[in-house]
Amino acid sequence: MTEYEKAMRPEDITRLFVERSNAGDAAGVAALYEEDAVLAYPPGSQTVGREAIRELWEKVLAGRPHFEPEQPLPTLVHGDIALTSTPPRDGAGARAQVVRRQPDGSWLRVIDQPEFVPPAVQ
Repeated sequence: MTEYEKAMRPEDITRLFVERSNAGDAAGVAALYEEDAVLAYPPGSQTVGREAIRELWEKVLAGRPHFEPEQPLPTLVHGDIALTSTPPRDGAGARAQVVRRQPDGSWLRVIDQPEFVPPAVQ
């Protein structure tokens, strides 16, 4: 198994996601998630578990998309849980993740909402 750089701050996960995605490394992207993590993707559904997340990213990354770094918003930390978010460059509305500190001090995603589409104005 490949030894990946660990996210030692919650904000590191966004940078590592972009690096690994742009390298086409689905296993590396999945390594940023806890074993039983929940990813709200594709839109309107959920992908549950690291293995399912890896399989999803293999399909997504097969198209060789390019991801741009997004400046993280201030992280909210409470003990071993943190909320991270970024304003997306692609107009998806917002991105938010709940991450948890691991026993070794690194951080992994538990819940990932990569796209919040703004509600239509009525």
